[in-house]
Amino acid sequence: MLLGAMLGTNDLVKAGAFYDEVLGTIDMVRTMTVEGEIGYGPKDGSSCFWVLTPFNKKPATVGNGGQISFQASSNEAVDHFYQAALSAGGVDEGAPGYRYRPHYYGAYCRDLDGNKLHVVHEANPS
Repeated sequence: MLLGAMLGTNDLVKAGAFYDEVLGTIDMVRTMTVEGEIGYGPKDGSSCFWVLTPFNKKPATVGNGGQISFQASSNEAVDHFYQAALSAGGVDEGAPGYRYRPHYYGAYCRDLDGNKLHVVHEANPS
């Protein structure tokens, strides 16, 4: 069972500001801040996503083929996540739209360190 996911950053202060804004669009909040690490999760919930400076003190790097996916409650929340990411300095990797299946609405972007993020709302087929 997966407990959570982590992404490295080379500037925790800037990454925290980025993720505070972006994750707020899908009702995730900062749940903890300790030296070198910020955790996020649902309101009144446990941390399930962390952004941190690497423990080995080497630069954070991006993995080719890796991404973190977030679930949104609506197509509008996908749009807000994507726009917030771009407004906060993120980079477009695929504008919001329907993909893969008729009820799958998603978007892709990269954070300030180049980590790939995916946000999706998948409505239950009627």
